[in-house]
Amino acid sequence: MRRSPTDKEILQKIHDRYLDEFGRFNKDDPEPERDSKVYVPIDCKAIASELGVDPDIVFGRLYYHLDKKYGYTQEDGGKVHLFSLKVGKDKHAVNFPLLSAVLAELHQSWFRFTAPLVISGIALVISIIGIACNVS
Repeated sequence: MRRSPTDKEILQKIHDRYLDEFGRFNKDDPEPERDSKVYVPIDCKAIASELGVDPDIVFGRLYYHLDKKYGYTQEDGGKVHLFSLKVGKDKHAVNFPLLSAVLAELHQSWFRFTAPLVISGIALVISIIGIACNVS
């Protein structure tokens, strides 16, 4: 059985797939493709297919987990969602700027964890080589 995709993998797939669509929005267009520049509708089935999981996994992770984790309430009480069931006529929409910020933070966290680990590994190898050279 395939492992469940990470939050980073899901968000990266959405980001890569819909980045151009986010940038193409033109509010002056007489019939824009979507109702909002910020919220981009996504196809959970297509994302799930690319990740090799059931579509309900992607939907559930976005709706029940990631939106609760990264959505927030503004000082005036307004809610900012990462994932919304409906924005205007658009269904299953992600807040693309927020998604990009979350993804950047996940990349940064990975680097903050991985860089010290790699440096420690290199130091360990150098120490082992030093000990081996002194023994012989």
